[in-house]
Amino acid sequence: MSSIEPLCHLFGVDSKKLSKEENILLEADLFVFICREIEEVFRKSQKNYFLSMKFTLEMENHMLEQNFVRLIIKDILQTGEYTLQGIALYTDTHEDVIEELASGINARPTVKPFRKIIELHRSVRPELYESMRKKIGL
Repeated sequence: MSSIEPLCHLFGVDSKKLSKEENILLEADLFVFICREIEEVFRKSQKNYFLSMKFTLEMENHMLEQNFVRLIIKDILQTGEYTLQGIALYTDTHEDVIEELASGINARPTVKPFRKIIELHRSVRPELYESMRKKIGL
């Protein structure tokens, strides 16, 4: 299974009908869309904090960008379905790296662990991803 097939399946797209280049572009586009949508969920959950700190939109965006992976991992952990060790095992990433991501020490993971973290998030929060599908009419 190619890396885009789970994303295509999520959005009801047959990736076999697309060229390799089209698949790469589609994957990037879907990935950006998903990240933006997840970011908006986190923005809403942090609304009171942003208001109390009197953040501008620019400051909110910076905070969300810097803490994006940490917030996703925190969301996965809050479901109770995975521990940090479980996330490390699922993503095939050393536990120390996952701990650094979860603590915010490392805010910029490489693509492979990040993609796997998103896949894991999708499996523990299917309702969130289903709402994204509905949002774009799929």
